[in-house]
Amino acid sequence: MASKNPTVAVSAPGKVLLAGGYLVLDRKHTGLVFGLSARINVVAGEIHTSQGVQLNEVMVDSPQFIDAQWRYGYHLAPEGGGIKVTQLQVGSVICKNVFVETTLSYVLTYISGRLPDPRLDPARVIILADNDYYSQSTPNNGEPGRFARFTVPLSGANKTGLGSSAALVASLTAALLSHYLPLQLFDVTSEGGKRTLHNLAQAAHCAAQGKVGSGFDVAAAVYGSCLYRKFSPGLLTQLPEAGAPGFAASLVSVVDGAAWDVEVRTEGLRVPRGVALRMCDVDCGSQTVGMVKKVLAWRDREPDASTRLWDELQARNEDLATQLRDGNVAGIPAAVGRVRELIREMGRLSDVPIEPAAQTELLDAVCAVEGVYGGVVPGAGGFDALALLMKDDEESKKRVEESIAKWSQEKGSKVRLLDVRGEMEGVRCESLDVYTGWI
Repeated sequence: MASKNPTVAVSAPGKVLLAGGYLVLDRKHTGLVFGLSARINVVAGEIHTSQGVQLNEVMVDSPQFIDAQWRYGYHLAPEGGGIKVTQLQVGSVICKNVFVETTLSYVLTYISGRLPDPRLDPARVIILADNDYYSQSTPNNGEPGRFARFTVPLSGANKTGLGSSAALVASLTAALLSHYLPLQLFDVTSEGGKRTLHNLAQAAHCAAQGKVGSGFDVAAAVYGSCLYRKFSPGLLTQLPEAGAPGFAASLVSVVDGAAWDVEVRTEGLRVPRGVALRMCDVDCGSQTVGMVKKVLAWRDREPDASTRLWDELQARNEDLATQLRDGNVAGIPAAVGRVRELIREMGRLSDVPIEPAAQTELLDAVCAVEGVYGGVVPGAGGFDALALLMKDDEESKKRVEESIAKWSQEKGSKVRLLDVRGEMEGVRCESLDVYTGWI
């Protein structure tokens, strides 16, 4: 007998905001964001119970890490509050995972609002992250393969800054929608399905963060590489808290409504033939939220000067996008250099280390390597992974690896070229065979 709710697997890519850091917070400006080959993978299936046993539970496992299991009970909240999710204790302590818990509340509420019977069967969810999401200073016990088995809890792993939370929310949302809803109500391969997924994932991700962010990372997780302009924040600030009276109807109305003014343009965007977008991990990470607050405070203090700088930076970002779109490899180094110049100026004026001196020195050294066209400290900057545009061949890769190995030895730091590459594709369905041994 066929399963009522099929076992499904979905993956969503990480991202790199190549140009448009900070600017993308303002609807006046855009961000040039590329999807990455590193993906967060989610498998959703049924929990089979004995006849007559009724569970209202979602079990979430991240089996790459120690003690990474979360269990959630759920029930229908009164007065149209949707599905209320409560974390259950596993072992002696409760370890919160706000992105998983919030996404479950939002997605299960949306699903119950689209089905004639709001009662949902229990489910088991498995989350697997491609290796490049984490710095490999955390050993994987020598196991080869796409998914490392770490010897620490999830909280103890060093992230490389590829956008894991947005990719997690997007893939978890897509997997649950695909598991619970019939194809006529949700098809992740269709334009309508991607729109539903984008809107719902944006709502859940913003709620988990406690604020309405720019949303470029969620857009990249759903649509892949794109030129992105953020939606009006008022779209989501009107939503009640999850579980509050009226939340269910409001959520469905927002997700399915026509008021979304987000712009996600994928057509014509590409990396020129023979050029690869690669990432270079510096094994540090940055406190992005604090940096953003300081830059925005500078904008408030110096509105005229900051507006002039942002407008000029937007023009330089657009020039870089044009060089890439037109395949003008010769124009990339100068275009990247002009962008970096203003990024450093913005950092100086706002007193925020957007391109810290150590990163400037490293970038300059790597960009001097034959076959490297340019590189930036992407997104909000700091010490997250660097983005490099380089010739797509083994010789150039080897020269870069030798350069950063020498750098690491001289500076006593840990720098490495990640396997991850830029790619155009966003969310996609996966074969269950990919996850043999994990599910």
